[in-house]
Amino acid sequence: MIYAFKIGFLDVRYVDIIDILLVSVLLYQVYKLLKGSVAVRVLIGFLSLYLIYLVVRAAQMELLAGILGQFMGVGVLAAIIIFSQEIRKFLLILGKTSFRKNGVFESLLIWRKKKPKINMNLTAVIEASKNLSGSNTGALMVFSRNTELKFYADSGDLLDAFISKRLLISIFNKYSPLHDGAVILYEGKIKAARCLLPVSESENLPAQYGLRHRAALGMSEATDTLILIISEETGQMSIARNGKIYSNLSAPEIRKKLNKYLSEEEEEAPESDKKENLEAVS
Repeated sequence: MIYAFKIGFLDVRYVDIIDILLVSVLLYQVYKLLKGSVAVRVLIGFLSLYLIYLVVRAAQMELLAGILGQFMGVGVLAAIIIFSQEIRKFLLILGKTSFRKNGVFESLLIWRKKKPKINMNLTAVIEASKNLSGSNTGALMVFSRNTELKFYADSGDLLDAFISKRLLISIFNKYSPLHDGAVILYEGKIKAARCLLPVSESENLPAQYGLRHRAALGMSEATDTLILIISEETGQMSIARNGKIYSNLSAPEIRKKLNKYLSEEEEEAPESDKKENLEAVS
């Protein structure tokens, strides 16, 4: 057996070093998920209770040790229930980074056929967005290039209609029964309207961002999509992508970002966008 080095009576192997590094990365990711949330207090309370259990057992208080022991016996199950949201978020992040473009697993699929590019009527989207922005009409449009997002589409009303300026404007008209929620656009069509999106739990969003922006940010965190937001208060157009919001964009900037996303290019934000995004989430 090959050893890396010795510390006193301990023989440290290369596998042990790799094991420690992997555990460190895992603990750091857990810390990032729990940082700034109520779950940190719950975790501290859980660890405090476990420490009390160890003290009680060492003091041979059998009755109290038995009660706490029963609770500790189902500790894993209790942790899954208590931290269900954090575990779900961790698995979403893991799945998103593993299977996205140039991901670890996708790079192994060398036999995967490339899907033919679907032309989307971006002119209709941009013209409708300018009209909605000019009239301060709130809107939420989800663009997907890899999947039809059936889970989210089923939460609304299925349309499967070709994209047109008039249709988008009529959907988001405040008197329309479909205006509440988001529309999902995939393969050149409006797949569904009035769809429910997951809401981000980020605590770093500015106060002026309402539920529409939080839903867009939550969708970008959970899926590989691009979300176009039109503010009902200011009429400003924004883009949510990979857990970031790019605010106050012009129509040409919106078109550029949509073209980059739909052409399957990795989107790199310009320095101005990066600076604006940092100001938005600070």
